[in-house]
Amino acid sequence: MDLALAEAHAAAAAGEVPVGAAIVDAASGALLASAHNRVERDRDPTAHAEMLAIRAAAAKRGQTRLEGCDLYVTLEPCAMCAQAIAFARLRRVYWGASDPKGGGVENGARIFSQATCHHRPELYGGIGESQSAALLRAFFQARR
Repeated sequence: MDLALAEAHAAAAAGEVPVGAAIVDAASGALLASAHNRVERDRDPTAHAEMLAIRAAAAKRGQTRLEGCDLYVTLEPCAMCAQAIAFARLRRVYWGASDPKGGGVENGARIFSQATCHHRPELYGGIGESQSAALLRAFFQARR
């Protein structure tokens, strides 16, 4: 989670919503990819930290499925990212702050609870929650 938090700080410094993500091979502990939000920079509404990390990890592995890999992200994934997590077959998802407005895991669409969801990773929320939430609060307070 420390690397995801470092990515979130990099996002904030770049003027992006401070969300960071990292994907690790669970068996070896090797980092496959890390990323932060680049929505504004790339002018791409899908350039969320999770999506970018999934794309990079899949490219590094040379396969579409990331079975045996774990995702660490500083904010509860949105519905779009949760669906990508399911398609990528990630083993576990660890996230920091909950997202009552835009979350798609324990809030909102609750993608992994849907009967149509074909893969359900193990879910662990609240990891590094205070640091993640503080970073998000500071970012949005500075913009008001």
